[in-house]
Amino acid sequence: MRPLVIILGPTASGKTALAVRLAQQFGGEILACDSTQVYRGFDIGTAKPAEAERGGIPHRLMDLAEPSDIFTAGEYRRRAVVVLDDLSRRGRLPILTAGTGLYLRALLEGLADAPERSEGLRARLTAAAARRGHTYLYRLLRRMDPPSAARISPNDTQKLIRAVEICMMSGRPLSEVHRAGREPLQGYRAIKIGIQPERELLHRRIEERVHAMLGRGWPAEVAALLQRDPLFSAKPFEFIGYRELREHLQGQKTLEEAAQAIAVATRQYAKRQMTWFRKEAGVTWISGFGDDPAVVAQASRLLAEALQQPLAEAPARRDISDQV
Repeated sequence: MRPLVIILGPTASGKTALAVRLAQQFGGEILACDSTQVYRGFDIGTAKPAEAERGGIPHRLMDLAEPSDIFTAGEYRRRAVVVLDDLSRRGRLPILTAGTGLYLRALLEGLADAPERSEGLRARLTAAAARRGHTYLYRLLRRMDPPSAARISPNDTQKLIRAVEICMMSGRPLSEVHRAGREPLQGYRAIKIGIQPERELLHRRIEERVHAMLGRGWPAEVAALLQRDPLFSAKPFEFIGYRELREHLQGQKTLEEAAQAIAVATRQYAKRQMTWFRKEAGVTWISGFGDDPAVVAQASRLLAEALQQPLAEAPARRDISDQV
């Protein structure tokens, strides 16, 4: 069985920084498992690591689709398996940074036999939401499938439509459909390391990171994207931060109001991530941030033991702290 290292944790917890350190030590490459980082052009707000932050380590499974493309968990799994096969042939250790629980589940457990998309039903749901308000789809899903409603943001229209569509077409809740007919990933042994910062410290880091992203030109990035798609019809415009900055650029919010709204939404997202990941089996959790040397040392020992090989000294590298 080939090892597959998985670094789990909430946004801003330091998954990338830890993955880079482990990849340097153990001859690995990094696979992003993030539903926002697959889209080209949406860079700063999705926390794609800049070239200088990657420590010389290849990062795969980012920038796979245009913003107007429909990119699914099934497509992610297909792309990820191709990358895993390539790394296996070259003797490289795959280290996956997992921010999107559904993508991780799709890769490890396979996908359910869900109904095909129905454009007619989708159009009716979209029209109903326009008439009854933006919370209509969320309220509808909460009645039909409370477990799915608990893990989907009320603002994620595309996921809400898909969840309601599956419920209506299959006659079963999405959560039940997802449990049936799966084909697990074969030939790999998952080694799961979870990062769990203290909540107040994570909230503080989230706020700091939001302001750092704004300082790196996030509003200008959104403005350039809006020029390409003035109707902001692409799904990524609903991502956390892009929605709020779009409202700022349209004069609906001040920049500080947008920043505070982004921080609040990000904290809520981090809570949803941890709710999902705590249910993940076989995770060894480490308290702290992934760029903390003590966390890196503990994760290195855990991985060396799991791989049953001596812990190699990391080559001399520049400091990669604060690189999430």
